[in-house]
Amino acid sequence: MLSFNLQNHRPLREIVYEQLKMQILTGKITPGTRMMEVDLAEDMGVSRTPIREAIRKLEKEGLVVIEPRRGAYVSDISFKDMVDTLVVREDLEALAASLAAEHITPEEVEELTDLTNDYSDAIAEGDMEKIIQFDEAFHRRIVSLTGNQTLIQLCETVQELALRFRYLYYEHFSQYENMPVEHKDIIDAIRSGDKETARSVSDAHVRKLKEFVMNEAETAFK
Repeated sequence: MLSFNLQNHRPLREIVYEQLKMQILTGKITPGTRMMEVDLAEDMGVSRTPIREAIRKLEKEGLVVIEPRRGAYVSDISFKDMVDTLVVREDLEALAASLAAEHITPEEVEELTDLTNDYSDAIAEGDMEKIIQFDEAFHRRIVSLTGNQTLIQLCETVQELALRFRYLYYEHFSQYENMPVEHKDIIDAIRSGDKETARSVSDAHVRKLKEFVMNEAETAFK
């Protein structure tokens, strides 16, 4: 199930943790799956100790639930979890767009444009992995342009939660083909230097997704 290159100078426990976390976030290990230490250790070619440490860390992050006498399971994803995450994303990313508008450079505008073009290409190819990759990269780049480390750290946590949901709602989200146009609107708003416009356009972008989830996803994701 899992494989990775151990030719890495980082501690083994970190590599195991990151690999298991990514498998959960991308849905390769699905909600409700039992995290069997023996099987995971065998699959990854490691001892049970780093597996156990990783599972405990994932429990603290809410990705794994450990039940007495039953073991560890990947946590479920609820409709409320999705909406709660999008509510936070809406405000944080609106703030990020507002701050980025203060000092974005032409080179950085070009970076965002390139990511949007890559996103459009991925949609044309029907490559869901790349669609999610470039969507996520676009929003992360805007946050990084703020230079605000507190905001960057907060958004990183929220983006990780959102990544888990993306692999669910993108299967149902019929409007994602329009996203590159909305991304270009965000770029234009940030490039204008108008903080309030940038905030408003970014807020509306995430709000559309939130409204889709609230209106349709409770049924679609059952």
